[in-house]
Amino acid sequence: MHEFNRPASRARVARTIAALRANQIDAELAPSPAAARARVLELIPDGAEVLCATSRTIEKLGLLEDLEQSGRYAAVRPAYLKLDRKADAAQIRRMRSAPEFVVGSVHAVTDSGQVVIASQTGSQLSAYVYGAGRVIWVVGTQKLVTDLDEAMRRIEEHALPLEEARSQLAYKIGSGINKVVVVNAEFRPGRTNLIFVPARIGF
Repeated sequence: MHEFNRPASRARVARTIAALRANQIDAELAPSPAAARARVLELIPDGAEVLCATSRTIEKLGLLEDLEQSGRYAAVRPAYLKLDRKADAAQIRRMRSAPEFVVGSVHAVTDSGQVVIASQTGSQLSAYVYGAGRVIWVVGTQKLVTDLDEAMRRIEEHALPLEEARSQLAYKIGSGINKVVVVNAEFRPGRTNLIFVPARIGF
């Protein structure tokens, strides 16, 4: 098994959760993928505005259907996809940058509670960093790493080739590590939830 695709032990996850909480990120371990899915839905009230960031984790858990197709929420992506990408570009940027809730995943979490996200376009980063009122990340425990150096190795050696293949299949274009965000801590308590899934899920 690839070193970056091996789920972490429960003891390591517990230590990382403690580190994340010390950094004002509300972290927890769901007992199963189904429980992680239910926990996300528990955190979002009916009728809330929700942006789903592009994420294999969110897709695999079935949350894309829950959040965008159930009719329970004001889903941002279906709304902006109806707009003209050129004529309405400014409106689309605003919609994607400052939703009430953003739900997605990350590429690595260090033992000291740093969260690392890489992106080709940066389209999800503004919401994660500041724009969204609430942030919910769902993260497979195979994404735990020792430090930032190992986080970048995980992104470059493991996540990027998988995302490259997905992007070529979906969009006929490649991918790249153009923008990287490191969240050392959350400034506003209660803004960010990170839910670990005890399984290999996502890139």
